[in-house]
Amino acid sequence: MADAGAAFRPVVVVPVYNHERAIGAMVEAILAHPVPCLLVDDGSEAGCAQVLRALADRHAGRVTLVRLARNQGKGAAVTAGFEAAVRGGYTHALQIDADGQHDAGCIPAFLDLARRHPAAMVCGNPVYDASVPRARRIGRYLTHVWVWVHTLSFAVRDSMCGLRVYPLAEAVPVTRASRIGPRMEFDIEILVRLAWRGVRILNIPTPVTYPSDGVSHFRVWRDNLRISWMHTRLFFGMLRRLPMLVGRKLA
Repeated sequence: MADAGAAFRPVVVVPVYNHERAIGAMVEAILAHPVPCLLVDDGSEAGCAQVLRALADRHAGRVTLVRLARNQGKGAAVTAGFEAAVRGGYTHALQIDADGQHDAGCIPAFLDLARRHPAAMVCGNPVYDASVPRARRIGRYLTHVWVWVHTLSFAVRDSMCGLRVYPLAEAVPVTRASRIGPRMEFDIEILVRLAWRGVRILNIPTPVTYPSDGVSHFRVWRDNLRISWMHTRLFFGMLRRLPMLVGRKLA
């Protein structure tokens, strides 16, 4: 577990896949705060790859670029970001999506809470505006219910928000030891596995907007099937851990 007195060295990790229109503004918004940025290019096409190289060159010393040779999925990109962060000597990774749906102005609040609770996972609890479709909210809520079942806890307010801070001392052992889904299911599964590990979950309200011209890589049939299979695996994982989870609640 992280030591509250240990050094706190955060880095912002941004998984990017063909977000060339949005990533420039997102990087500028991130760099308005005194924190380094790690862009993970998840095998983007040539146009986006060129934009990312230009951003890394323009902001050399503050922006580092990691490139995956082929598209592997958001979870794989975030995991690669964790490994790069560990190699860079960072203690915490603040994950934020590249498409502009999250407000980078929230970064100081997230990092302040992580600094005060370095062993905890800090998660965004979305406050939606009118741009978010009602069907999307309902689908997300169903996933949250399953997460509450998997963890026997309501600690995770929102299991899919891509704005969060990971304590790397807790997250990296999980990603190295578990076969976590590499795509959209990653955000959900790693929270469940961190909760099983006993990591405290803290939540911060954060505004979420779906840009009208944003690029979404969520594929309804493929990703919903992957998420359904993930919930099946996690449910049986919860059953195996049931004595431990119940004992923890009764302690």
